[in-house]
Amino acid sequence: MLSIIQAAGWTIWLIILCSVITVAIIGERFWTLRRSSVLPENLFSDTVQAFNAQGASPDLVEKLSENSFLGRIFAAGIANVKSSREIMKESMEETGRAVMVEMERFLNGLGTIATVAPLLGLFGTVIGMIDIFGASGPQGQNPAQLAHGISVALYNTAGGIAVAVPALIFYRHFRSKVDTMVVDMEQQGIKLVETLHGDRK
Repeated sequence: MLSIIQAAGWTIWLIILCSVITVAIIGERFWTLRRSSVLPENLFSDTVQAFNAQGASPDLVEKLSENSFLGRIFAAGIANVKSSREIMKESMEETGRAVMVEMERFLNGLGTIATVAPLLGLFGTVIGMIDIFGASGPQGQNPAQLAHGISVALYNTAGGIAVAVPALIFYRHFRSKVDTMVVDMEQQGIKLVETLHGDRK
């Protein structure tokens, strides 16, 4: 494997770097976007019960802020529950936008790698082909050596595609997951506002 990497040229190291970054982002996003850390079950009912028991206490706000992404949105609403319905909703929306940015962190990087990795592979292959044909003498080149050189150059293209495919799959997976969770958080946020302001039981 090391001999193939060395023979493929310096561009293969860029592809390897992309693969390492891809694995790191995928692992980090899987951990961060766990449902328990974004939308814990029963958080809405637990929040309403705690509010009915102790009101908008600083302790409740702090516990919600440290609970999850949805908890941070609820905390913003609880902290402004004595204000009008509109102000409470606006504070939750502002926190929700900040939460959404955190949920989408690194996804653009993953999408960029999915686009760039095949181009890096193609670039490495073109450079390899130029080197192969540039090294040919007036008498031409041994066909076996030429075939071997071309196959080595094509490792760049294969490597780029091998990195791009999982990067694109997980980019779309995480993007869809974030969109679904954001809609769920919006619905629960509106429900909390209406419940605490007496519009819903």
